[in-house]
Amino acid sequence: QFQLVESGGGLVQPGGSLKLSCTASGFTLSNYAIGWFRQAPGKEREGVSYIGSGGSTHYEDSVNYRFTVSRDNTKSAVYLQMNNLKPEDTGVYYCAGVETGPYGVPVRVVEVYDNWGQGTQVTVSS
Repeated sequence: QFQLVESGGGLVQPGGSLKLSCTASGFTLSNYAIGWFRQAPGKEREGVSYIGSGGSTHYEDSVNYRFTVSRDNTKSAVYLQMNNLKPEDTGVYYCAGVETGPYGVPVRVVEVYDNWGQGTQVTVSS
């Protein structure tokens, strides 16, 4: 059964850090591009960062140089290290996957992702 499960969210003060994990089961993670997305209350879901099956990455401007996405296919996991967090980073964070085969590039188009986790809440507040 294809499953993605996010973990690691929580409450953090501005300027703090969190590391999210996206754990995969039921499929071969190394053949999938993974994207991290977030949704703030009253706003549409937006992309945050993406990692291709080949390991290359892409970041949206709002998180560039603060967030780092990585993957460990041996552990069937993708991570999102978030540093220097800001209140505007608050939201539910989701990971999603799309099959691209090995050596794939990051996928930025949210509509092509067809497998989603349940989300984890991140709240940045003093």
